[in-house]
Amino acid sequence: MENARNFDFIIVGAGSAGCTLASRLTENPDIKVLVIEAGGSERNPLITVPLGWGKILFERLFDWGYFTEPEKEFNDRKVECARGKVIGGSSSINAMAYVRCHREDYDRWERNGCIGWSYSDILPYFIKCEDWEKGDQPLRGVGGPLTTIENKYPDPLQEAWLLAGEAAGFSRTPDYNGPQNEGLGTLQSTIRNGRRCSAAVAYLRPAMERPNLSVITKALVHRVIFEKNKAIGIEYSSSNKSLTKIYCENEVIISGGVINSPQLLMLSGIGDSEHLAEHKIATKIDLKGVGQNLQDHLSVGVEYERIGDGPFVNTLRYDRLLMSMAQAYFFGKGFATEMPGPLTGYICSKDGLPQPDLQLLARFIPPESQPWFPGVRPKPKDAFMVRPVVLHPKSRGKLKLASANPEDHALIYQEFLSEPEDWKTLRDGIEIVKDIATQKPLDAFRGPEIQPKDEPIDEWIRRTAWTVHHPLGTCKMGPNTDDLAVVDTELKVRGAENLRVIDASVFPDMLGGNINAPTIAFADRAADLIMGKPPLSPMEI
Repeated sequence: MENARNFDFIIVGAGSAGCTLASRLTENPDIKVLVIEAGGSERNPLITVPLGWGKILFERLFDWGYFTEPEKEFNDRKVECARGKVIGGSSSINAMAYVRCHREDYDRWERNGCIGWSYSDILPYFIKCEDWEKGDQPLRGVGGPLTTIENKYPDPLQEAWLLAGEAAGFSRTPDYNGPQNEGLGTLQSTIRNGRRCSAAVAYLRPAMERPNLSVITKALVHRVIFEKNKAIGIEYSSSNKSLTKIYCENEVIISGGVINSPQLLMLSGIGDSEHLAEHKIATKIDLKGVGQNLQDHLSVGVEYERIGDGPFVNTLRYDRLLMSMAQAYFFGKGFATEMPGPLTGYICSKDGLPQPDLQLLARFIPPESQPWFPGVRPKPKDAFMVRPVVLHPKSRGKLKLASANPEDHALIYQEFLSEPEDWKTLRDGIEIVKDIATQKPLDAFRGPEIQPKDEPIDEWIRRTAWTVHHPLGTCKMGPNTDDLAVVDTELKVRGAENLRVIDASVFPDMLGGNINAPTIAFADRAADLIMGKPPLSPMEI
């Protein structure tokens, strides 16, 4: 393909945004699109079956294998940063939570200069994307490519937790993606017929039936090729390590995600000129914000022994687990079609906040969730955990190049808890979870506290806190007056022609929840902008 101009658009990365863009752009049969992805196929049973998520996460499967640099507030502990290296990107390895986040997130962005991205602007795309299992309900979508369901995990502990939350003074919400975001409720997931409904399943695989879409896998993009400041193609290597150049007529769209997108920009000469000079990379466009503004959700797990066994422990027996996985994979039925974390919630730690500052995430499994069998490995003692998540951290991190070699991972400095306010919010969240856990409705389930138990809270946080895997912000969208803005409100890279970044790296600051659904909705709206179509009409509610 050397020097070929066979494509109108090149999309770098087949993650949540890249899959969505590929589907939308190729709706026009006259538009030829190439998607190039570093990972391979997502058609593995561990990805397909929802219960396979735990093994994917803890064994770092289909993953870039990123870790942060030593985190100062964590006694120089490195924190894993799982990012999908596979068709579907992180939508193929995440916990499948479907969360649109709070309307204030988007309205705040518009107030700060991101015109066209308010809640009323993005809501029509959430509705368009979705196929909600409960049908036509307020603010929900039916008939879209992304199937969404309410978790049906069969565990009485869930209702006990919700009752305990009410006893502690927190409301319930029947639908946190509907009119009422705040409150405790049941988690919603991107699952279709008992199997993961990733962006690959929802968007890319159907689009691959079209003759105007090409997909290259297991290929690492080294740089964007320019004529002056105009992007005209990419250079990549595949398994044989040889370099290949591919050109396009219209645009190069970078959708590599929060780590890879800024890294590719810097390797291509777009970034802070002083940092690029450290690696002998010639500066094409001096943009100080590339790799800056890194944010992520942080949590700790408050955990208790469980009185008696819940459904998960019994299903962990080797023979039952194998049967459940097979039943889910082949028939889309059975225990393995659900995640054993059916509870979530969005709550305020204090009065007067414009939106919740804490999320609660449940995990109704023991800490040592290994398969067992009588006489081979003992059955684990059951337990449950609820994690308070700091939704709007003040701490900001950054990325740097390790070298000019595209195969070297970028250096990730999350700088978690570098701001005192984040410490306070996390401590408040821990106290709230412990208060809910002591309420009467949980008496029949709550055993002794496992953690933090008697350990000083701050020491326990430093030792155990970990990411919720929602990093964003490293190619920030913003107005021209924002010195850290990398892209404008049409997601075009400032100072460049025919180059956009479209993924979670463009989000200006932290959303109040899981970020996969917003990434897909953003890409859907961005596709209209790329094709010169008028965006869907805003919905004022």
